[in-house]
Amino acid sequence: MIPPLLEGLAEHLASWGLRRFESDQEYFRWQRETIPAADLDQLTELAQRKSVHADVASEVAFYDFSVQPAVLPTLYSQRYDYYAAVAPLVAARIGAAQTVLDVGCGPGILTTFYAEQSPHIQFVGIDRSAASIATARERAGKLGLKNVRFECADVDVAMPAGFYDVIVATHAVLQSESDPGIPSTGWQTFERAHHGGLQAEFERRTGLGVRLDRLCAAMAPAGRFLVFEKTRQLSRRVPFQRAFAARECAPLEAPIPIRYTVVEETADDGPFYVLGRAPAAGASRVEWDETPELEGPIDIDFARLGLSGGSGEEPLYENHSASAQTVWAQLPDRIIIKETTRRGIDGKQLHVERGEAQGVSYLYCANTFDQRQVLLVSHDQARQLDEYYEEIRSGTEDRMAK
Repeated sequence: MIPPLLEGLAEHLASWGLRRFESDQEYFRWQRETIPAADLDQLTELAQRKSVHADVASEVAFYDFSVQPAVLPTLYSQRYDYYAAVAPLVAARIGAAQTVLDVGCGPGILTTFYAEQSPHIQFVGIDRSAASIATARERAGKLGLKNVRFECADVDVAMPAGFYDVIVATHAVLQSESDPGIPSTGWQTFERAHHGGLQAEFERRTGLGVRLDRLCAAMAPAGRFLVFEKTRQLSRRVPFQRAFAARECAPLEAPIPIRYTVVEETADDGPFYVLGRAPAAGASRVEWDETPELEGPIDIDFARLGLSGGSGEEPLYENHSASAQTVWAQLPDRIIIKETTRRGIDGKQLHVERGEAQGVSYLYCANTFDQRQVLLVSHDQARQLDEYYEEIRSGTEDRMAK
């Protein structure tokens, strides 16, 4: 049985014309059928401009165009699973708030849903796309919502007046997806130095510092943040968390890991946070976590793995997550045949190591932006690792980005 909240969300998204798709092929066929060719060409051009220039004008132009009636349902259907993942978490945590601010609300798809679910609460949605705000106002009017208003406002410039019990910021305050964050102190560790200059520079170049200063000033004394941003990479998650900690905000509950799909691809976002003013010393609190997410099996019977042999070009074992470091450290009787550590043109320190362990040959890669990779192959397949090693050592291959 579908819970009432999810059923209501599905009906709400359907009222916007949004649909969920299982495959890229199905989605793009619908896109071609529903968006006129000229509009699709313009949308593609605006998307490329936004990606290349990454400035406010290009972003606003894209989102202004995205709410064209022929475009909105198809384009925002890409975010269907994002809405399904985030909306229930937010709706369940608005609680007894009297005022809620939704930052970067776009055309108000989720803001109007929250307002429908909580008619006793006053909602304000803000976005710097004037066309998106116009669409949000029109939809709120059609729904007869009296408890929500929308304002065209840019947090980078100024905040609307007032204080809010809950501030919702999902995909709104750290949109600099190309920014790698802050590196670890070395390729063998995931730890970051508490270097004020690096933190300040991260907040400046991403705009995070200014946004958080303004949002914190607008939050009521007992208020809380509901935050979900692109921070799964530890190099981004740590400075993101430290930015809140420096402004005396702390987790009120353990962050909730979220993964959802964008059509066929898994989105690489971070955890969902519920944050409030840091509690007094001695009070019950949830500590910030600066350790990486560990994925993949790490309890390996290396002796049995080595005896299993191998076939074709497939490795005996492969791990591209942070837990690859644990696997590498546990390799029995490890013998290093060759290794190199270098600093790339992007500034990250990279280590690559080719060796042998009990019954297997291995290649291990690690860098200071938390990427780890270990490949285990049979000795008969070791030549593949030698070729791969040289590609990485010479800088012609960066398959760690998988």
